[in-house]
Amino acid sequence: MKSFGKLIGLVFLGLLLLLVAGGFALTHFFDPNDYKDEIRQLARKHANLELELNGDIGWSLFPWLGLEITDAKVASADTPNEPFADLRLLGLSVQVLPLLRKDIQMSDIRIDGLSLNLHRDAQGQSNWEHIGRPAAPTPAQTSDTASPDSPAPTTTEVQIKNSDKRLKLDINSLIVNGARIDYHDEQSGQQFNLESVQLTTGAIRETQPIALKLSGFFGNATPLIRARIELTSKASIDPVAQRYALDNLKLSGEIAGEPLKTKTANFTARGNLLYDQAAQQAHWNDLKLSVNQLKALGELHVTELDQEAQLKGALSIAAVNLGEFLSGVGIDMPEMADKKALNHFELSTRLQGTQNSLMFDEMALSLDQTAFTGSAGIKDLARSSLYAHLSADQLDADRYLPAATAKATTERQAEVKQQKAKAGSTGTTSLPETPSNNAWSTDKVLPIEQLAQVNADIDVAFNELTLNKFPITQAQFKLLAKNGKLTLNTLQGGLYKGEFKASGSLDTTASQPLIALKLMTRNMPVEKIQRTLEQEVTMSGLLDLNTDLNTRGNSEQAWIEQLNGTLNFAVHNGVLPDANLERQLCIGIATLNRKKLGPDTGSKDTRFNDLRGTLNIRNGRAHNPDLRVAIPGLSVKGKGDIDLRVLSLDYYAGIIIEGDTHPMPDPACQVNKRFVGIEWPVRCRGPLELGAKACRIDQDGLGKVAATLAGEKLTEKINEKLGDKVSPELKDALKGLFKR
Repeated sequence: MKSFGKLIGLVFLGLLLLLVAGGFALTHFFDPNDYKDEIRQLARKHANLELELNGDIGWSLFPWLGLEITDAKVASADTPNEPFADLRLLGLSVQVLPLLRKDIQMSDIRIDGLSLNLHRDAQGQSNWEHIGRPAAPTPAQTSDTASPDSPAPTTTEVQIKNSDKRLKLDINSLIVNGARIDYHDEQSGQQFNLESVQLTTGAIRETQPIALKLSGFFGNATPLIRARIELTSKASIDPVAQRYALDNLKLSGEIAGEPLKTKTANFTARGNLLYDQAAQQAHWNDLKLSVNQLKALGELHVTELDQEAQLKGALSIAAVNLGEFLSGVGIDMPEMADKKALNHFELSTRLQGTQNSLMFDEMALSLDQTAFTGSAGIKDLARSSLYAHLSADQLDADRYLPAATAKATTERQAEVKQQKAKAGSTGTTSLPETPSNNAWSTDKVLPIEQLAQVNADIDVAFNELTLNKFPITQAQFKLLAKNGKLTLNTLQGGLYKGEFKASGSLDTTASQPLIALKLMTRNMPVEKIQRTLEQEVTMSGLLDLNTDLNTRGNSEQAWIEQLNGTLNFAVHNGVLPDANLERQLCIGIATLNRKKLGPDTGSKDTRFNDLRGTLNIRNGRAHNPDLRVAIPGLSVKGKGDIDLRVLSLDYYAGIIIEGDTHPMPDPACQVNKRFVGIEWPVRCRGPLELGAKACRIDQDGLGKVAATLAGEKLTEKINEKLGDKVSPELKDALKGLFKR
């Protein structure tokens, strides 16, 4: 038995020596470089590859089958003169004995200096499209391998045959150094590259996750983008089920370029990625994303990858200072009235999208002190078509408006101040002078270039909205924007227990931006509006207003100078502060009575039941032909002009006594029945801010009143003295002579 064992040992020893000797002889006397042509033919036949082997092929046999290829180029056999891959070094080694069991056990695979040039032409054909497809057999080959009478193999037979031939892979690691990938798509114009790519893997074995570590630099041509990326993960590959996963993925790096201007953004993405090729689905679970100080959680699911991909998922963004974040990624926000605006942003939403849309549904958004709910997103990415249907509790919009600019020039403000001082409150001073300086700013107001690019469908409702300091309740805002034309369908709400409704449009395609506006108000308290605008109260009462206006330009001054349209107004149950029309009437009556008024007892307000009229506006000048004011015991009618460019008024009005002869505050202006029905002339002139305080009794017009009263008195005396003795024709002649 011992002899038999020795014999067996000697046999194995002899075989081993033969293998070693054979390997030594094979590696020393067999040169694979002599078979480059055969290798090229095999690659062309079985993989549709065109190989260019410029360097030497080095190899060893036992116990590892080692192979080293240098300076090689790879092209598709369809385009042999257009290599898509350049290789400086490929080194690998395979254990020989496991090959007999159809096991491929490799040590490290090393690839140095790999360069891929991937190109897709204008017809959509790629230079790698047919790689890996065996060359089509010739008719002769087809006849040799199969006869017409031979039955075709069944699917099951093919599967069994392929299963029998399947090799098992066992690779210690894969190392790629200094790789570069260039991609150019002539159809889309897309062009980018990956350079300085370093790839290291752990052991590659079936059914076991593969540790991955990847780094490199990404570059995009249009827009110019540069990024550094690092990736670590554990990859799972199941070619039978066509499922590929990256577990515990961490993608990090930094990005800079034209979209970020001079800024650099640091980013990190974590989670588990799964690509199911059979189902044409991809999933990113346990998503954790950070860009600078912004942090988000969520999940993404993409289906129908082979058709029009459909995106669904969820996203939650933690509280972040939005202003600082936007600035950090190169988005410059316009200066806002409140420098602390955009200091808080928080979002929770469901995602839904396609290749050309992205929507945020079931959205809960917090912006500063405002909570929004609803849906928003981009319905058409190609046209940047915005969509927002939201409701909010309260919003102070003034915080986000451009910083305030002076509405009036310093020169005009000085003029108004001077005229106010001269006017006083007694109504006895001379008429104020009209301002001569423009009252409006020339600064640009609207970002026209940005608005011209907006396509939007916006519908937002607020329980409370502060806009230009106005506290609007139950506000609704509906805006449509398309092709540079913005339409304000609705802006409405309650204000100071009154209500308003506005609509309008902005056309950015015109040589000068064209603006149209319609505004309706009901029961709006005028004095509260003036106080909100920080103006002196010149009137109180409830305002009903209807306007239809249009203008051009992009500054306050341009809007006023090119303002046209109509404005109908009515004010009910109001007061003209410090107007003291009764005092003005006293001045006229006392003048005709040739009596001296007593000392002024102070300014008094004038109450009225109704004040109404129409403004016809042409190029910033408003004409009011039908002013009517109803005052207890009096009525006022008049006409005049308002120059909106300098905010001045110039009016002629008449005060008519309507039968009320109650005692006046001064005996010198006691009303008698002769004064009833007489129109007492009043002239108003000066800055609009003065209101009725800019009105004076018209001394020139008093002459006509005196003539009228004198004529009536003469008629009474003639009738008293002569009665019917004088003909009517003579009476009329005498009255006419007196008037002249």
